[in-house]
Amino acid sequence: MKRSRLGKFSLVSLRDLLAASLPTILLVLAACAVAYVVVDPAPPRHVLLSTGQENSAYEEFGRKYAAQLGREGIRVELQRSLGSEDNLQRLIDGRADIAFVQSGSTSETRAAQRELVSLGSLFTEPVWLFLRDDKKPRKAEIRSLTQLKGLRINLGPEGTGVPKLFRQVLAVNGVEPGQLTISSLENTPATVELLAGRIDGLVFSSAPEAPLIQMLLQTPGIRLFDFRQAEAYTRRLPFLTHVVLPRGIVDLGRDIPAQDFHLIAPTATLVAREDLHPALVDLFVKSAIEIHGGAGWFAQQGQFPSPKYSEIPVAREAAKYYRDGPPFLQRYLSFWLANLFDRLWVVVVALAALVIPLSKIVPPLYVWRIRSRVYRWYGQLRAVEQALENADPANCDAVRADLLRRLDDIETRVNHISIPLAYADALYGLRSHINFVRQRVRGALKGSTA
Repeated sequence: MKRSRLGKFSLVSLRDLLAASLPTILLVLAACAVAYVVVDPAPPRHVLLSTGQENSAYEEFGRKYAAQLGREGIRVELQRSLGSEDNLQRLIDGRADIAFVQSGSTSETRAAQRELVSLGSLFTEPVWLFLRDDKKPRKAEIRSLTQLKGLRINLGPEGTGVPKLFRQVLAVNGVEPGQLTISSLENTPATVELLAGRIDGLVFSSAPEAPLIQMLLQTPGIRLFDFRQAEAYTRRLPFLTHVVLPRGIVDLGRDIPAQDFHLIAPTATLVAREDLHPALVDLFVKSAIEIHGGAGWFAQQGQFPSPKYSEIPVAREAAKYYRDGPPFLQRYLSFWLANLFDRLWVVVVALAALVIPLSKIVPPLYVWRIRSRVYRWYGQLRAVEQALENADPANCDAVRADLLRRLDDIETRVNHISIPLAYADALYGLRSHINFVRQRVRGALKGSTA
């Protein structure tokens, strides 16, 4: 029994410490929650990726990105579009989070420079000019773009970027678009029209992975135009590069193509809105390296993706990824776990900003709570003294009995106060003062009776 009673006494009152600390703890937790959710929010689990037309390389690569990010719990919704310029406008309008954009598309779009960031160049997408080779001399001997005058050539819809690009190519050859019969069919119906002989040629600007490119390169009666002056084009139009389609690259056994073809090529860039979450920027760059990092028809191993060849400023996180590799935590942890630990640094900063100043408030508040249990009884003692001063001498016995009873009640209650040993001096001081007032009551009323 004695041990249990002694156990109530301690140097620190945990209940009072918790009560004194609770407002501070709640404030710190609220600040940490705000920092965690608002200052550095978690990356979204849904992203809109604008790709390209049906059967295009953009659509094919979009599926690969969706598969890669799907493994990390990010759902990539693919949106078909007309092509590069359409994608660019969707980004600017906020109708897409990320998209494939061709170099040269942004040269006259100043808004893109302010609102968008590049995640790197992904691959070259040559200009493919396919012509019917039906043994007519005028068509079989086309060696220059000036010989396209009067022919029916499909450039695709305006949103694809190809019409604008090919008009620039025609312009440096001194050919006006009005000198050709230009149609604007999408890739798949244009291919059908070419094979049916209702148009003389069509222009794509796409990676060789596009199914239509693969098919047309192996279709009898369809010939690929050879840009013999490709190097000169790159001097006149700096966003273009000179690439070579090697002989036999399509099918070595059948020797397709039967010669090297010189092509001019812009580059495809992965472009995002500048507010895309930094963690998603890292994840898309990581996926781009896995998808585009190998050797291809026009690229050496590791040449792409690259922060080069982009007219749009490269995102800071993407540039850091290309320079230093993946963030430290992402090398050893899953995406979401690494992101969680990375965001916790914001919480640590919030804690440091709040805990240090608030820690100076808790000790005085704790002392006040402990001492207030003692000090509030001094008000009762003062009331007894006030009653003593106002007592009627004629009724001294009754007054004395009442005041002594009140003092006994105060003392009984004080004896049940639980207070840490560190503040026992205040409790013992109160008890001595109760006894002092008791002696005063007894002495004053006795003197009055005498």
